[in-house]
Amino acid sequence: MSWLRQLLRRFRSSFSHTQMDRELDAEMESHLAMAIEENMKRGMSEQEAWRQARIQFGGVEQAKAKQQEARGFRGLDTVWLDLRYTFRAMRRDSVFTLVAVLILMLGIGANIAVFSVVNTILLRPLPFRDAQQLVRIVEKGAQGGESGRTYTADATQDFQQQNRSFQSVSGYFAFTGPNNFKLSGNGQPTPATGMLVAQGFFETLGVDPAVGRMFQPEEFVHHAQPAALLSYPYWKRQFGGDRSIIGRTVDLSDKVDLNNGSVTVVGVLPETFDFGAVFSPGAKIDLFVPYIMDDFRNDGNDLALVGRLKPGVSIAQAQSEADLLFPQFYAVHKHPEYGKPYTGQLTGLKEYVSGKLRRSLIVLWCAVGLILLIVCVNLSNLLLARASARSKEFAMRRALGAGRGRLVRQLLTESLVLASVGSALGLGLAYVILSYLAHQGSIALPLLAMVRVDGTVLGWTLLIAIAATILFGLAPGLRTSSGNLQEVLKDSGHGLSEGRKHDRMRSTLVVTEIALACVLLVGAGLLLRSFLRVLNVDLGFEPIHAAAVSVDYDDGGKAEKRAAIWQEVTNRSLMIPGVEWAGISDNLPMSRNRSWGIAAKGEQKRDALPVFVYIVSPGYLKAMGMRLIEGRDVSWDDLANNRAVVVINQMVARKLWPGQDPIGRTAVASGADAEVIGVIDDVHETGAEDSPGAEMYLPATKQFGPEGSYLVVRSKLPPTALATSVMHTLRQINPGQSAAEFQTIQGIVDHSTSPRRFFVYLVGIFAGLGLILASLGIYGVISYSVTRQTQEIGIRMALGATASRVQLGVIHKTLHLALLGIGVGAVASFAVSRAIASLLFATQPADPATFAGMIFLLSFVALLAGYLPARRASRINPMTALRNN
Repeated sequence: MSWLRQLLRRFRSSFSHTQMDRELDAEMESHLAMAIEENMKRGMSEQEAWRQARIQFGGVEQAKAKQQEARGFRGLDTVWLDLRYTFRAMRRDSVFTLVAVLILMLGIGANIAVFSVVNTILLRPLPFRDAQQLVRIVEKGAQGGESGRTYTADATQDFQQQNRSFQSVSGYFAFTGPNNFKLSGNGQPTPATGMLVAQGFFETLGVDPAVGRMFQPEEFVHHAQPAALLSYPYWKRQFGGDRSIIGRTVDLSDKVDLNNGSVTVVGVLPETFDFGAVFSPGAKIDLFVPYIMDDFRNDGNDLALVGRLKPGVSIAQAQSEADLLFPQFYAVHKHPEYGKPYTGQLTGLKEYVSGKLRRSLIVLWCAVGLILLIVCVNLSNLLLARASARSKEFAMRRALGAGRGRLVRQLLTESLVLASVGSALGLGLAYVILSYLAHQGSIALPLLAMVRVDGTVLGWTLLIAIAATILFGLAPGLRTSSGNLQEVLKDSGHGLSEGRKHDRMRSTLVVTEIALACVLLVGAGLLLRSFLRVLNVDLGFEPIHAAAVSVDYDDGGKAEKRAAIWQEVTNRSLMIPGVEWAGISDNLPMSRNRSWGIAAKGEQKRDALPVFVYIVSPGYLKAMGMRLIEGRDVSWDDLANNRAVVVINQMVARKLWPGQDPIGRTAVASGADAEVIGVIDDVHETGAEDSPGAEMYLPATKQFGPEGSYLVVRSKLPPTALATSVMHTLRQINPGQSAAEFQTIQGIVDHSTSPRRFFVYLVGIFAGLGLILASLGIYGVISYSVTRQTQEIGIRMALGATASRVQLGVIHKTLHLALLGIGVGAVASFAVSRAIASLLFATQPADPATFAGMIFLLSFVALLAGYLPARRASRINPMTALRNN
């Protein structure tokens, strides 16, 4: 065990060297004193005795170093010395340290935050057991919104029974709207958003309850005792996390069917399960109830399917089976006259959820990577300037025996400390950013609510810290340690000109910074112009000054009573001061995207055109700001007398009656004859970036029952004031009206464009940060150049150079660097713009305005960054400059 004792002794000496050094000094002094005394006995003088003793003993410092090396760990001691020296240097130059740490914090923090988003959405598996087995099943080439991507209850059961590739197949009701349930019993009714799920849905996903149990098979049959599962946040918020709620009944009613009654709470889902984050970005689902197949057999497509593959079965194998099975389902379907067979497209659930965002996220990742490069280039420039000021220090250390590797290690240690502090602060900044993003329901990005700092992110932080250390610390270290020792020691410190090698390297770094900033600015500019053009799209309606709120009412299933209630609601709403128009619809644009079929009278049903459908009251079109091209709106008389009429948009008119006047013609709307009474302008139903869809608007009659109700009002009143007035009116009509959320139509539009807005804002922030860093780099290089050349400028001015000429010389150098960087960056930007072409909207990759704007902005910033040093140079006093030599 002697080796263990020796190892422990070495460790102890490494951390208690002060006491041992004192003992070593005392021992060496004792040896020297004995040698001097011996020499004096031999007849030497005191001075000669001391000299001879020192010669015999050898170098004291070398002996101490050998002894310290023998008793401890040389590497550990050296690192400790480097760290102590680094901290002293950082305290001595606190301004530089603060600037460097802040720059690193911004660059590394942004990288950590973006990596966390990329990791969550693209890299990390979904938060389900064996998530790679989960598959999303949709129609091939789906059209007509969610109706074209979903299946009927019959088709779902057929596939569940006949497939051999899946352990289980289940689904959820795809047309759930916000606040579709009402919880009563304690004071004012409160709205809740509930999701209908088919039998085995949570088992298919691999989700277990946090409290209580999952649904039982008997709860999925007709007339079963109603049951509900609560989401974890809703359980905490509404019931205070009370475990005794399990098994108790609550008064919960479905606003669509008004199935009032007691619902038994059977369980609470785990905190990690967020339905909206995976299946409906931005949505907050409060509770889940059973989707009972028998209750929906007469409805159309409404189930979104998810399946779990059997072990060893690939998606390709399951796809082959689906291609054989799905077309057969209509052979036993209730309506074979429709003719169009089902198809099934199988996609991994992870790919289906986040695959469309892959290119955008990679672009964002690259953009933040450029920021880190700019940060490192900027710091390299600062370290080069700082190393030039410390050139005599390093030359003296080399003259005293320090090798080149020793100096490089010292400079890398300083860089590592800076990177470590910057990374720690950047991690804190990223945590704040991610906490904010995780609670932003207004951003419709899948899985964003699950973003967090985990072990992978911490590993990425460590990797960035090491990479940053090498990127901004290695080049200055090698450059500083390779200087000519004699020239540096002979230099007086403020010579006539700085070293050309250092000047060239700093200039090269500035050109690189400008080029990288150029790429960021062009990318951000193209995305910004695309976003502005998205905002300028004519949606076919006016979202500004329009708002909607869910309306509760009980019509007993009678169309006449419903018409009377709707008319009273709209009439009373129009009496509110400031309200210009009011109307009711069972759906809103850019939401559930439900579609039915419409055909011209006499055409085959199989040729029916899938259209988005709205069940509306009079006034809805005007409240939404839709433009009636010809004909008329639906009227209260149509509702009261159950007239089968329909308003269509121009796309439907063009497809069903090309070149003809559609007014007065008969259409077959969802199997019922209806007279075309009006045509409106086309509406972008699914989003501003999508083409307008085919649409029809039907009155709420016996033939066409609504699936919910939203009161839409148009007013220039502030939303808060409008919400208070409207809610007061609704509760006068129905005291049981729940405290539903009042949402602006502009907010709905903004939610649909939020992914593009998110990316544009982030890339824009990165571009702005890159521009600031590039301008600081230009300023730093030019300012340092002016400082180093103070004597030279003084001589030139003493020989007759004017202040304006000196100023122009400095600005000329600034523009020279800027134009070189812009030239290199423009070429790189052109290539990058081609790579992001698929992310642009109505914008060419080589957009002249964007490139011209980039050139102007960078040139202006470069001029501004160079003007201050130029102004300082022009004010140099020649006598003062020459006296300071």
